[in-house]
Amino acid sequence: MTTAVRTAPHHRNLTCYTDYACRLPECSERYRDWQRNRARAVADGTWQPFIDATPVREHLLKLYAAGLTPHRVSVLTGIDWNTIRLYTQPAVKQGRGMTRRTTVEFQAKILAVQAAPTLPGRVDPTGTRRRIQALSAIGWPLKELGPHIGIQPDNVRRILVRSQMVYGATAQATMTAYNELRDSRPRRHGVSKIGVARALRNAKQHRWAPPKYWDQHPGAIDDPHFESMYRVTRREIVAQDANWIMTTLGLSKAAAAERLGVDKSYIEHAFRDHPEYAIEVAA
Repeated sequence: MTTAVRTAPHHRNLTCYTDYACRLPECSERYRDWQRNRARAVADGTWQPFIDATPVREHLLKLYAAGLTPHRVSVLTGIDWNTIRLYTQPAVKQGRGMTRRTTVEFQAKILAVQAAPTLPGRVDPTGTRRRIQALSAIGWPLKELGPHIGIQPDNVRRILVRSQMVYGATAQATMTAYNELRDSRPRRHGVSKIGVARALRNAKQHRWAPPKYWDQHPGAIDDPHFESMYRVTRREIVAQDANWIMTTLGLSKAAAAERLGVDKSYIEHAFRDHPEYAIEVAA
């Protein structure tokens, strides 16, 4: 019978040595350095032992209730989000329970994070969606935006297709990321050429407006009642208007054309190009 060997998720701290039996030379040396420093601190009377993690867990739960996510706390503290997550829930797949003890330094970093009291719990997602879409329209893949916003990559797509509301903290974090990235080139941030091309193609297919478009309409990016006309042609507008007139008022194509100031043939061409608005009624 062969016993599976767990692989350390990273090699940046002592856990790879103590929890995963990692014996890479650099990791072993890191552990020996820690032991030497500990012995020296104990002798000097400056050693700070591990402390109860309850205050950390309670503070994290308050932050989560206020709308912050483990990813956002990770961005604010520089601590790996998986480490933060273990203070409020166990890592079932890795066989590790919830973290019960911590260091004074770790506790200080977590307690220093405060949820802005002015941020509402949940807000309309319009502005958040449009900012994500605008960044995608200049070449940012959705999965690359998660770390900049402070949420999981899968949650970025979820905001676009399913969320009815978003956390106020997420909306604020998205706004910050938007302002930081809107004038940047994704390639200079490590995004592959293929990734940029796919993002541009997807944004074009969905007609997502870039930042420059929203600059022309101050305040509109957060307005759920503002209808973006980015890449919308006059013919499509006529098809929409004709559809509304004919459906609501029961008029013919000729009467609708007269109201819109176009020929009936223009409406027919508009319906042909945009069949989703086409209506078959009496001419």
